[in-house]
Parts: sequence; C-alpha cells; structure tokens
Amino acid sequence: MTTPQLLIFAILAATMGLFLWGKFRHDVVALAALMASVIAGLVPAGDAFAGFGHPAVITVACVLILSQGLQNTGAVDWLARTVLPRDAGRLTSMVALLGLGAALSGFMNNVGAMALLMPIAVQLSDRLDLTPGQVLMPLAFGTILGGMTTLIGTPPNLIVSSFRDEAGLGHFAFFDFAPVGVLVAVAGVIFVAIVGWRLVPARKSAAGDGFETGTYFTELRVPKGSKAVGLTLRGFEREIEESQAQIVGLIRNEVRLTAPHGGRRIHPEDILVLEADVDSLAEALSVFDMKLDEHTVETSDDAEDSEKDADASSEKAAEKADDDGEEQSRESNEGIVLGELAVLPGSTIVGRSAEDIHLRTRYGLNLLAVSREGHPPRSRLRTLKLKSGDLLIVQGAADAVRMFTNDTGCVPLGARDLHMPDKRMAMIAGAIMLGAIGIVTLGLLPAAAAFALGVLASMVLRTVPLRQIYTSIDWPVIVLLAALIPVAGAMQSTGAADLLARFLVGTIAQGNAIAALAVVMVTTMFLSDVMNNAATAAVLCPIALGISTTLGVNPDSFLMAVAIGASCAFLTPIGHQNNTLILGPGGFRFGDYWRLGLPLEGLVLVISIPMLLIVWPL
Repeated sequence: MTTPQLLIFAILAATMGLFLWGKFRHDVVALAALMASVIAGLVPAGDAFAGFGHPAVITVACVLILSQGLQNTGAVDWLARTVLPRDAGRLTSMVALLGLGAALSGFMNNVGAMALLMPIAVQLSDRLDLTPGQVLMPLAFGTILGGMTTLIGTPPNLIVSSFRDEAGLGHFAFFDFAPVGVLVAVAGVIFVAIVGWRLVPARKSAAGDGFETGTYFTELRVPKGSKAVGLTLRGFEREIEESQAQIVGLIRNEVRLTAPHGGRRIHPEDILVLEADVDSLAEALSVFDMKLDEHTVETSDDAEDSEKDADASSEKAAEKADDDGEEQSRESNEGIVLGELAVLPGSTIVGRSAEDIHLRTRYGLNLLAVSREGHPPRSRLRTLKLKSGDLLIVQGAADAVRMFTNDTGCVPLGARDLHMPDKRMAMIAGAIMLGAIGIVTLGLLPAAAAFALGVLASMVLRTVPLRQIYTSIDWPVIVLLAALIPVAGAMQSTGAADLLARFLVGTIAQGNAIAALAVVMVTTMFLSDVMNNAATAAVLCPIALGISTTLGVNPDSFLMAVAIGASCAFLTPIGHQNNTLILGPGGFRFGDYWRLGLPLEGLVLVISIPMLLIVWPL
C-alpha cells in the first residue's frame, strides 16, 4: 500500500467517523475532508473546487428550485386533493398516500414531497384512528423509495450517473433507473401499506397535539366566474367539508347576515365569512378557485391624517411600504409572504382596526384573517377592533411584515408554509418541470443544462420569486456534494478504490460476481443509514467501478446497486432528511426506525438483486 493510498484511507476513515459522531454538520465534515486532501497533495489545489461546477451538483440545485415552484403555486396540493380518496379505508388510503408520495419523489425533491404531504398524513392518521407516527413513517419511507425511480429522484442517482460518464460510458438516461426502481418502490409501498405500518411504534407526538392556534375567521369574495355561484351555502360547505371549514356569515351589498340559512344561494360578489383552521385555508380556497378578500378601502384624507400622526419611524415605514407596493405591482407580487402574528397586551394596535392603522397605505399589508377565541367577528375584518390575544394572518412583502411587527409589538408565530393556490401558476410550474424532463428524456440537452433552462423559465415566469431562487437551494447538500466529488476522484487517482475493490471481491465475495453485487448493495445500505446518502454514493461509486473492472463484468450492475442502496436509509433518523423530519411530529426515538426499516431493506435486497441481473446482466 502506497503512502497516498494510506493518506486517502485515513482521511475517509476520519470523515466517516465524524459523520457517525454527528457533532458537526455534514457539509462541514465534507469540506474538512476536501481541505485535508488538498494539504496532503491528493487533490490539486487548482481542482479543489471543481466540484461546484460538476453537472450533478448543478442539476441538484436546479431540481430544488423547480420543486420550490411546484410547492409555491399549489400544484402538489391540487394533485393531492385530486388523487387521495376522501372516505376510503385504511388500506386504500395508505396505498394512495404512499403511492402519491413515491410518484412525486420521482420528479421533485423527495424532502419537498414529504414536507408537502406531512399535513395530509397527520389529518389522515386522525381519520384512520392511528397515531401520526404510524402514517408519517410509512410516508417518509415511501418518498425515499420513490426517489430511486428516475435520474432526478434523488442526488445519489445523479452522482452515480456522473461517475458512469467519467468512466467513459456516458450518462444514464432519465428513466434508466425505472425498470428496477419502480418495481422495488411499488413492492415497498405495498408492503408498508399492508403490513409495515403495524411495525411502527404507536407513540404520541413529542409536541403533544402540535402547535395549534385555533380557527381563523376570514372573508372570501365570490368572483363572477366561480363554480360557487348558484350553489346553496349548505352545498358549498358540503364541497369543502374535507377542509373542516364552515360558513359563519354572509355579506351581500355591505349587509351582514349572521348564521345565514343553509338554503340561501350564493351570488356573484358575495363575501362569505369562513371559519377554518389555518392549515386548511388553502384547501378550502382552492376547491372553487377563490381568493381571500384583500380589499381595504381608505380615503386620501384618512391617509393624510395617518401621516400626520405617525412618528418618524412609521413615516419611514410608510415610504418604504409605498415603494415596495409599486415594486410589487411591477414584479407581479414577487416576494409576497403570509405572516402569522400574535397581538400582545402592550401592542399599539390593541383597540384599533386595520382601517384605523391604515395597514395598506402605511405598511403595504393586507389583513386576511383573524382568530379570536373561537368567536366570529361582528364586523368586517377591515373595521374589526383588535384585542390582545388575537392571531392575525397578514399578506405583503417579507420586509413589510417584519417592519409591522417591530412597530406594533406583535410577535410572529412559528414558521408556517401558508401557500395559497394559484391555478394558472401551478399549471405553468408543472409545465416547466415536465418540459425539462422531456428535454432530458429525448436527449436534446444534458440534465444540468435542461434543468437550468427550467430554472430560467421559472425566473422569467415568476413561479419562484427571484428572492427565493437561492434560498430554495439546500446549500449544505450542495457543499457536501461539491466537496466530496474531488475526494472521490482522489480515491481513483491514488488506486485506493481498486485496492479496496480487490479486497472486497477476494476476501468477502470470494470472486463471485453475484456475491460481490450483494456486498456492494449491503455496504451502501449500511453507510447510507449512518451518513448522508449523497456522500455514500460519492464514496462507493469508485469502489463499485473498481470491483466490476477486477471481475471483468458489467459496471452498470454495480453502479445501479449503489444507487438503490443509497436510497435505502431506513434504519436511523439521521440517514435521510425525511427520517429526521418525522422524528418530532411522530414522537419517535432513535431505535424506532429499524423495526420497519430492517424488513423493508431486506425486501429491497431480495427484489433488486435478481432484477439487476435481469435488467443489467453481468
């Protein structure tokens, strides 16, 4: 064993030890490994950061941005409402939820798919009389399984494809992963839906019943072309019953009807006073393509009086809000957010209404909903006198929301993704994603270029606000990939990968190609359970290529084994971000995952090895 080989093995051993320890973030450990390789002379200093321009890294970043567009526009929310049954039993509901999660994960970031479906899973657990964890863990595993079905489903697939290209064999096509991946994902989803969820410990959420703020009262204006026109109020409530929202008032021609009769028909321009949980507002709105009433009428005289009474800081806030308002109208509401705020006893807005404080002219904000101890407001939202303890949902630029909280003494609540659906933008976001996938599938452009083109279209068409383009990228993952790619290259250039491959083949697999294939997959599965799956793929790909060369067999079989193994992080909460996401909401402990994860990994191994030998014969 040469000195460079000893050095790279030492660096890798230390890197894996730090990953297992968990004291430092994965990207920090990966960057340390890269710097150690540069200092040791294993990676040329001029090539140290070449990984940031690697096609796999670019593609991962672009897919994350396009996924954000699908989330922002409500495209996935619409799909979930369309696909998931409302009144089905346990088996049908679980298969539908897990199947949807797996399907989404094939074409968008699987962490994003998991985050979008988590609220639905929690609601479903209540309907099916299960604990949240008994639905959340199956969903997490289903979204992980779905990632192995396409080129962009998960970062390890992109890494495996890039190593194949660097070996002179070209990139894998978009659906090359599907023949094995789809069968494994389908079998895994069926197993988890029928049997697997029973293996999940029935624990209560670590947060008790979760972060609850009660129901909100909001106003919905019925547009002329809405499907709600002509329906009775009772019929409207029947259509939105899944969202658990109800109508508590009707405003017609500025006349308010409290507790209107359910047989009254809805007219155009009616304003419905709706009571709904904050997480159900978007669902209730999207059924009829309706929007929250954002109108706040203020006269110019009122605005002038407001300016006279405002202090210096408020005047600055007003000027900035006006500027922001003009900019927002020019940029199609770019950067608009929904803020959830609590009114404290000492807040300056206690006893005043949105109209009194000139919420729109001074801050550029709309008051969309109010929650007050379960009691419906007796006046319009814009004239409702606010009380301490009220919870508000306001809409406007992020800077304006922050300025409002600073000026008034309100407190922002825990972050929530309150995405209001936009059917037209959802269709555009979906078309952009499908277009990019089509370009890759037809071989018109490499994946990195095709998805970068998709990002450009998203920026131009504003499915993702320009301010959100860079914040939607998971930068720790990007740094981890970019840092480990040169380190993996050092394994090849020093001959360490070939040396380790010969050891695995000769000592463990005893020269048997099928046994070696199983060893590669089991090793990848184990490492992906204790360290980042992208890092696992970057480390194992050179070894897999070395084993195939030593045995003189098809390298694609071994590269696919790495891809599948890297998508099987089911034994620990740290193996995959989706596992980490459910740790608190599911009330899980570190040792809870293996009960379902171990048989699931065994099932994947039993199915995938024969399928690899059929689809990618040795």
